[in-house]
Amino acid sequence: MIEIERKFLVIPNRWPVGKRQIKITQGYLMRSDGSVLRVRQKDGVCFLSIKARIDEVSSFDFEYVIPVEDAGVKFEHMCRHGIVRKTRHVVKQGELAWEIDEFHDENHGLVVAEIELPAHDYPFEKPDWLSQEVTTDTRYHNASLAQAPYKHWKTP
Repeated sequence: MIEIERKFLVIPNRWPVGKRQIKITQGYLMRSDGSVLRVRQKDGVCFLSIKARIDEVSSFDFEYVIPVEDAGVKFEHMCRHGIVRKTRHVVKQGELAWEIDEFHDENHGLVVAEIELPAHDYPFEKPDWLSQEVTTDTRYHNASLAQAPYKHWKTP
């Protein structure tokens, strides 16, 4: 599946808390040249996922359900490229949805909103609670945050 997404920083204390909130833990097994292999747990369901960058806004993204026990072993023994924990707030906007990720642990204080689009040139309304676009800034990719957490940045 091809995923086209744009990513923005969120203005503190202005973003809406979504009616649907998802607890996510994801760990990175491998990372190389815009591709990652990760294990992910979303509200108790576990996945093995492969993400490979196509261009600045598009990626191949595949997720496969795996047993919770298998994910536990991977989290504990195999995630040498770091682990990210976050709460995802889903906010509908017409036929699209914003996924607002509120990061925890060493990434506490960072809130990023993503919108998945059906095409590169698909028009969407930018809510007033968004700040600058960071789609092309790789520091804000989850795999980067696992290795270089937000709290260690000298300047965000």
